[in-house]
Amino acid sequence: MVCRVSATLAPSPVRRSPAPTAPRRRTRVLALPEARWALASTVAFLIAFPLDLAGASAWLYGPLYVVAYAAGGWEPALEGLRALRERSLDVDLLMIVAALGAAAIGQVLDGALLIVIFATSGALEALATARTADSVRGLLDLAPTTATRLSPDGTEETVPTDRLAVGDTVLVRPGERIGADGKVLEGESEADQATITGEPLPVPKAPGDEVFAGTLNGNGALRVRVERDPADSVIARIVGLVEEASRTKAPTQLFIEKVEQRYAVGVVVATLAVFGIPLAFGEDLTEALLRAMTFMIVASPCAVVLATMPPLLSAIANAGRHGVLVKSAVAMERLGEVDAAALDKTGTLTEGTPEVTAVRPLPGSGLDEDALLALAAAAEHPSEHPLARAVVAAAAARGLRPAAAEEFVATPGRGVRATVEGSVITVGRPGEHGTADGEVLDGDVSGGDVAGREGAGGTTVLVARDGVAVGLLTLTDRVRHDASAAVAGLTAVTGTAPVLLTGDNPRTAARVAAGTGITDVRAGLLPQDKVTAVRQLQGGEGRKVLFVGDGVNDAPALAAAHSGVAMGRAGSDLALETADAVVVRDELVAIPAVVRLSRAARRLVVQNLVIAGVCIAVLVVWDLVGHLPLPLGVAGHEGSTVIVGLNGLRLLRESAWRRAMG
Repeated sequence: MVCRVSATLAPSPVRRSPAPTAPRRRTRVLALPEARWALASTVAFLIAFPLDLAGASAWLYGPLYVVAYAAGGWEPALEGLRALRERSLDVDLLMIVAALGAAAIGQVLDGALLIVIFATSGALEALATARTADSVRGLLDLAPTTATRLSPDGTEETVPTDRLAVGDTVLVRPGERIGADGKVLEGESEADQATITGEPLPVPKAPGDEVFAGTLNGNGALRVRVERDPADSVIARIVGLVEEASRTKAPTQLFIEKVEQRYAVGVVVATLAVFGIPLAFGEDLTEALLRAMTFMIVASPCAVVLATMPPLLSAIANAGRHGVLVKSAVAMERLGEVDAAALDKTGTLTEGTPEVTAVRPLPGSGLDEDALLALAAAAEHPSEHPLARAVVAAAAARGLRPAAAEEFVATPGRGVRATVEGSVITVGRPGEHGTADGEVLDGDVSGGDVAGREGAGGTTVLVARDGVAVGLLTLTDRVRHDASAAVAGLTAVTGTAPVLLTGDNPRTAARVAAGTGITDVRAGLLPQDKVTAVRQLQGGEGRKVLFVGDGVNDAPALAAAHSGVAMGRAGSDLALETADAVVVRDELVAIPAVVRLSRAARRLVVQNLVIAGVCIAVLVVWDLVGHLPLPLGVAGHEGSTVIVGLNGLRLLRESAWRRAMG
């Protein structure tokens, strides 16, 4: 009901939609018990009221009033009595006592009106809370309920996805949703991963590629080895984060609940005084009791109780729809308090994967850039090394078709060698006098060439043909496309430029910092050094730091910071568990946006407290110094409660996120 409507999103089983793109289900009004009881109470009142006004027999309208009282008031009365047994005073019980008190002095109509408005406003708030829950749980309607598991002899078996185990092989047919997080063993296809990673285009999948539960397979059939237990999949993590959010309360809410008990007792004592003192001075019993019942209604802190959680949960739901999962109301409230930011580099400001940024044929090699790149890609094609993948991807991006490689040999830490079109091609980090595998090279290449390119923050590999150096390739970790915008956004919301904390070398860190607008760079840091830097900012400089990272080495700093945000796509399990929020789609610009959204929620909390306090004060003073009619007191009290609840839910709107994005 009004004061007692849960301000959290109650955990519930994940509902399965028929397809990842299916419209999100919205809670129907009459699916809520609060709405059904409120409807029954309202219908009974609307039938009884005209009969009462028309002067019909009390035997006709009296039972209908009883139905209105019982349907609208039994649940809060029962909960209030249970609370009393635990020596706790539920403020909803005050409403029921006031309604029964009005009926006891002959004001049956007024008491029934109180119950009806009380039940109706409670139903509206329950619906609003359910819609908030729907917004969050819309993220969960992704994973299929069954999967096709393959036995070692190739036999197919349809099993519930929660029965899959690590090591199982599942068959994903064209158009099906993938049933578990895993790696492709056989087959080629494309997967629509927009719901998980935010990538707008289907992602090619081939043997060795990772796939996620709940994503939609394209036109090819895939055999996938399950790599994570269903309870640890991306979808399961989302479920866990949402349920954790539903069970936590913000410090403001906890403070209000502590005050609520004492306030409720104070209302009871004050009500007795409002009744007893005028009665002692000769006021009519009915008038004194009616004034006391009105006072009990208008003084109840229902709107105050609901001031905090609706804005915070609305912010959580809205952020979740846009790929930022905030773990709790506490975390959402703390995000709005940050006044400094510190960022990791690899996997956070950068994508964590290398790309070819420079192709330099050496004089006398007879090769142009495309020919050199095609030669290197041919030798690297069989390799699974990240640098090899980057070289092959760069060739594909230029539309080059590398020749077939034979006699391929990869030496860990040194490079690769293969025969391409009759020539022996080696690709690797240059040694002091040759390639990584120790062959002495001829050709125009100097240590300065390599040092200069690596000094710029890249990794240089040398390409040789038949022992002669023919060119250099420079690879760098690609900076995220929105890194500069995110840095500018964090600077704007915190009032100071972010600090870059990285374990990488100073030259590479400086390159990334220069490209994103960061001036304070602290490189070569171990995990404990990052913690020290965060604590120095928070302790020595008195700031509340937001730290953003992704790896296992970032987990200690995420825990030490006032608020921690993990990059979800590349983030380690430990980082995801330690962080207060997870950016599922890896959109850096969403981080300053969620900080703005948190601050908007905090402003709405303050607004709600002001609205609630002013309404209570006005109605109480009116009742004490004047004559506040009971129906008007009921309307004022319940109206302020509904206004507070709906005001908090404004952050569910799409426009709230657009404003947060700036």
